[in-house]
Amino acid sequence: MVMFRPMLSHEFLAFVEYFVADYANEIASNYRLSQADALLQARRETESSFPDGEKSAGQVVLCITQTRQGEEQHIGYLWYKPDAQLKSIYINDFYLFPKFRGLGLGSEAMKCLEGRLIQEGYKQIKLRVAADNRKARQVYESNGFGVTGINMNKILGSTPDTLPED
Repeated sequence: MVMFRPMLSHEFLAFVEYFVADYANEIASNYRLSQADALLQARRETESSFPDGEKSAGQVVLCITQTRQGEEQHIGYLWYKPDAQLKSIYINDFYLFPKFRGLGLGSEAMKCLEGRLIQEGYKQIKLRVAADNRKARQVYESNGFGVTGINMNKILGSTPDTLPED
């Protein structure tokens, strides 16, 4: 059974370490920035979002867990920002550790989250998924999420023939 619980301080530090590196890779890939610039941006945005660590106002950071044979296993992280006025949340990060992927736990966690949010009076979940993250997109789509737009960017001073090749 998948559940959520608040992060402890040491878990939050591990989350930030994973998140900054992962987010920097996504920024570099999707926004065509150098790895150094992407890492700087990822650090800056993370520090801005969490001025008080795991207790930062307006942010919810949770450990995703499952209970097996009576023992809790930490299987991933969930970070979202609630909007009480719009009765919605925005998922900033939903991450399962690699050894727990492909087992249906992502869908189970989404269903658990939906139930929790409905009980709390929320009406909508929003998120962004990287275009090249097919597995995550599959989990979201199989759980009823639909595409609402396409993110685009342009490196200033570039033309289509001067862009780096993939």
